[in-house]
Amino acid sequence: MNLSSKKILAGLGTGETIDSVCVRTGWSREQFDRWWAEECQRRVPAASGSTPVQGLRGPVRIRRDAWGIPHVEAEDDADLFFGFGYATAQDRLFQLDWTRRKASGRLAEVLGPEGVESDLLYRTLGLLQIAAMEWDSTPDGARALVAAYSAGVNAVIAASRDHPPIEFDLLDYRPESWSPVDCLAIAGEFRWYLTGRFPVLAIPELVKRALGDGSLYHAFLQGEADDESILPPDSYPLPTRPVRGTKPGEQGGADEGHGSNNWVLAASRTTTGQPIVASDPHVPFGAVSIWHEVHLRGGSFNVAGIAYAGVPGIMIGRNERVAWGVTNNICSLRDLYMEKTDPQHPGCFLYDGQWEPARERRELIRVRGAEPVVKTVRFSRNGPLVDDVLPGPARGQGPVALRWQGAEPCGWLTAMVEMNRARSTDELRLATVPWVVPTWNLVFADGEGHIGHQCVGRIPLRAVAERGYRPGWDPKHQWVGVIPFEGMPQQSDPKRGFVVTANNRLAGDDYPWPLSGTWSSAHRARRIRERIETVPRWSPEDCRRLQLDVRSGRAAACVPHLVELLAGDSDPRVARAVDLLRAWDYRMTTDSVAASLFTVFFPRWCRAVTGERLPPDVAEFAAVNAGGLATALLAGDEAGWYERSDRREAVRSTFRAVLDELAQKLGPDLGGWAWGRLHTLVQKHFLSGRGDLGQLLNCNGPSTSGDTTTVCSTTSGPDHTAQMGASYRMVADLADPHRGLWAVSIPGASGHPGSPHYGDQVAPWADGGCHYIPLDGGDANGPTLTLEPAS
Repeated sequence: MNLSSKKILAGLGTGETIDSVCVRTGWSREQFDRWWAEECQRRVPAASGSTPVQGLRGPVRIRRDAWGIPHVEAEDDADLFFGFGYATAQDRLFQLDWTRRKASGRLAEVLGPEGVESDLLYRTLGLLQIAAMEWDSTPDGARALVAAYSAGVNAVIAASRDHPPIEFDLLDYRPESWSPVDCLAIAGEFRWYLTGRFPVLAIPELVKRALGDGSLYHAFLQGEADDESILPPDSYPLPTRPVRGTKPGEQGGADEGHGSNNWVLAASRTTTGQPIVASDPHVPFGAVSIWHEVHLRGGSFNVAGIAYAGVPGIMIGRNERVAWGVTNNICSLRDLYMEKTDPQHPGCFLYDGQWEPARERRELIRVRGAEPVVKTVRFSRNGPLVDDVLPGPARGQGPVALRWQGAEPCGWLTAMVEMNRARSTDELRLATVPWVVPTWNLVFADGEGHIGHQCVGRIPLRAVAERGYRPGWDPKHQWVGVIPFEGMPQQSDPKRGFVVTANNRLAGDDYPWPLSGTWSSAHRARRIRERIETVPRWSPEDCRRLQLDVRSGRAAACVPHLVELLAGDSDPRVARAVDLLRAWDYRMTTDSVAASLFTVFFPRWCRAVTGERLPPDVAEFAAVNAGGLATALLAGDEAGWYERSDRREAVRSTFRAVLDELAQKLGPDLGGWAWGRLHTLVQKHFLSGRGDLGQLLNCNGPSTSGDTTTVCSTTSGPDHTAQMGASYRMVADLADPHRGLWAVSIPGASGHPGSPHYGDQVAPWADGGCHYIPLDGGDANGPTLTLEPAS
């Protein structure tokens, strides 16, 4: 790269606009675009040929199929995982380094002050220290595979030093060598995303402070559509004696939309005579997916599916004998503790009448272009103090400590590797025994016709139920153990012939152990179950169509009551909107005006509901957790939430504001307010906020059906664009003679903007399409790169 290009890229990375670059260089925009395309394309790694690398015992072949998905082949496990790391780094090297820096609290070193807030959080959590501790406890077999994977990443780092992914030149730095601990730190970052979620505890605490611990507070905590459980009522024994820990009470959580679907059908319910597994995890959309599709074949592995980029294992997929899918079991794996201090006992926290000295860890955060930030992390017996990294309205409330299950060795990677090798449902279930965090709902099937479900991980037991903060000084609020593996919910060959999980409640309140759920609504789970029960036998194609279902359970529950409350309004716009809502089939299609009306209304109504009783800053923060209450208040007001004002007028006022908003955004003609005009796919790049880089790196897509509570989940952001959802869909039929799977993963396999596989799966994803990955490798007929052992 010549000096001029290097300077231009560095300028763009610091926020210089494209127009400014064109003025400075004398280029037209067409010339700039041509230069940019050439810069991106020349950094795409070679997909064919032969290259010598150190550390291999035999050749490794990386074959690419029509979608650029790597099919890695080797003779033994170590070489296979070397190739796994190599292929991942070829496709996602900048993403690997970005996620490693995020987990380690080192983004500010390359971003400057904008990275400090994230770094403060992850330094406080100490994910790098947790990863190092976990590495020390990882069994030798798994350590060898992670080390081989890391060596493969390092081989790509060395080979691309002079022509790295373009983001490294935009930020003007080079990646450091890769360590096995980096893989575990990235896994820790994903664990935190899945299980940390401060608002789930901070919102109830702030609401309780505002309302007291009475009927209004408990009305706020009510769950939305919380009557559908994963375990049927007759599928577990009722407790015969008291168990340690108490039931958690209300289940309403702040995680609606942060979820996934999966189901497994027994052979008796399929057209193929063998089980079928379907899985679609819902995560934030991005220009580079967190998932990396890969097929590993060699040694003791023949497995395909998706890995979390940087973590060497297949999280969702199949091998020759077993297929599996996962969803997040959203339960309480952390607690926040208010701590007591006293000027007479500086540097101490009260516990059980005694003053215990705090522990401290000093963190130095280097900040590009600015002075370093020094952070002293203080610890009570409960964990690090996090009050200065809590969400805005929850800050400044005094010392608050975090106890998190993920701060201990979690066994996740060890379990995943053994799952990838499993030959039966029994072996797959046994492989999950070391798995502590996160808690997931795993559904699975094998070639012998068995199906099952296992809630993996461990749920802490508490002696006292509490949805907000706990008193850190009271021994009664300490954890008293965990639910043992044999106590975690599970099903083996259930008599109804299927299992459905969609982040809904695990079991009824009579389950023998307290499950501490803060689950999402059951709208998606109920829709999937009802559809399965209406069709005697399902094909793989039927399952793929079900993944695209866009009927909104929330709309079906709310709209009849909303129509009743709006009837008779004097505004002619309201009357026309009511006609559309009354005739609506509750399907969130891109051409539906009623879908726009309801979906824009509901979050506004949640904010109106919280604004009725809570201070403004708390009301805005808590609205995300008000879905259950907001739904109930459309039907009636048993709790007296609106006893000081007119509930019907509050609904009408909110709805008129919706009409004003849509008219401003889409024009005055109500008939033109189709959902697809609002709900377009947004996939931002890590650097999209810097100058014009969003124009160059984002991978946005077309209008999209669905919403938060549809099976085809596409959760809206504040502007109603689709910002989260099913970025990966998989269906695996155990009857398939090629032992393959059907899948789609957006935006594409490559993280290089110059690659033809950067965003190439968006169109088929939007159209409901997929590709096929056979474990016999028959469809991987594209270019092949052979890694040869260096002499």
